[in-house]
Amino acid sequence: MAKSKTPSYVLTLRIKTEIHQEHKLSKRFELSRGMYNACLRELLKRYTALKQSKKYRVVCKMEKGKKRNKLFSELNKEFGLAEYSLHEFVKPMQHEFKKNIDSFTSQKIATRAFKAFEKLMYKQGKKVHFKKCGEMYSVEGKSNSTGIRYKDGNIFWNGLVLRTIVKKKDDYAHLALEDKIKFVRIKREWIKNKYVYYAQLVLEGTPPKKYNTKGMKNNSSTQKRVGIDIGTSTVAVCSETKVMLTELAPSVIDLDKQIRIIQRSMDRSKRASNPLKYKKDGTIDTSNKDKWLFSKRYMRKKSQLKELQRLNRAKRKQDHETLANSIIALGDVVFVETMSFKGLQRRAKETTVNEKGKFNKKKRFGRTISNRAPAMLLRIIERKLKYKGLRLNKVNTTLTKASQYNHFTNTYEKKKLHERWNNFGFCKIQRDLYSAFLLMNCKESLDEIDRDLCEQHFHKFRKMHDLEITRMKTKEKSSVRMDI
Repeated sequence: MAKSKTPSYVLTLRIKTEIHQEHKLSKRFELSRGMYNACLRELLKRYTALKQSKKYRVVCKMEKGKKRNKLFSELNKEFGLAEYSLHEFVKPMQHEFKKNIDSFTSQKIATRAFKAFEKLMYKQGKKVHFKKCGEMYSVEGKSNSTGIRYKDGNIFWNGLVLRTIVKKKDDYAHLALEDKIKFVRIKREWIKNKYVYYAQLVLEGTPPKKYNTKGMKNNSSTQKRVGIDIGTSTVAVCSETKVMLTELAPSVIDLDKQIRIIQRSMDRSKRASNPLKYKKDGTIDTSNKDKWLFSKRYMRKKSQLKELQRLNRAKRKQDHETLANSIIALGDVVFVETMSFKGLQRRAKETTVNEKGKFNKKKRFGRTISNRAPAMLLRIIERKLKYKGLRLNKVNTTLTKASQYNHFTNTYEKKKLHERWNNFGFCKIQRDLYSAFLLMNCKESLDEIDRDLCEQHFHKFRKMHDLEITRMKTKEKSSVRMDI
């Protein structure tokens, strides 16, 4: 029988640890890392044996269909490429470390390794990545009854009792703890030259409402429309009551500059300490098998880099959560175009030459997308809408072409990337805001713009648009890409 899927959310609590507890936790995380890597190695061995078998080669030549899929499934079971066969593999390993790792936690580690391997097996990834020393950042149990469990403000795990910190005035945490706990995860983060441990309680249901959240005017089902035109570094939002064009994750700009400075310093130090590991053209010499040498200065810089990257992640998530709340407060029916951000990160394949005869750069938006994480914002909005029983309406980009459509003439006009304004003769409208307006007025089929709705709401949209442009003009330092 299939497991019943119920809605769930995560409550994160800080764990107050003593030195001896930190030593034990560090040991257990390293044991978990070893078990994870062992599971991956075993899966790769089995997968190699499968591909070398005659049966596999015969099935590969068959026509695609249900019969072929069934035979592949039988072969996977025969060669042990199944989740539960991996549970059997990890069992004797767990007995060796039973004082530190319980059976349910070991099974979850095996499941985690199998899910990583599945991406390789189903051609969704090129290779699996083994975890290096110190790279295991979380372990979790299967339920709150055995293994890692939470009870009366404490985390219990194989004789280890860890006290969680829940503030008296934290109403959200107290309300959340009234819900049923599905399972518990212990997570660690490197903060200021030491590991800090957290307990993540996966709870059944939906998170309690934060009545003091800024920007959330009401929690009633408004059924108002909202259109989102998301870019690599900016997002345009249009609703029936408000229009806004804002920067994605503005807090990460200064940190990104500091990160790049430290990375350049680390690279110089690495090259100075290992001159024989590099070729004359500056690339790494893979034929040189000597051990890498790192100076004390390099290790200090590495620690600083790790802390800055953690701050970068935390600030980006905080910015996205705040922006998502502001967007959902405008309306419940949210429309957004489907976009392939992975495609935008890839380097251009074709070599092109500009007007001056110089080669154009093949780099695209890799660093920008990595810092701004536009896909992360959409995931957060989608998650928050699910709590209300709603969904994020993903509009078909190839059919709607919101960036090219003109609802006055019902025609499509291609524009270059540097063209940021739509000139309709009687007025000028910022391109991203106009795209958000068109998405807001999309039909329920999600493949066509409703012209009648556009004409009905355009006059009001234009007024709100002009106010937003005026606001941005008066702003002293605006980093949003606009031709004002």
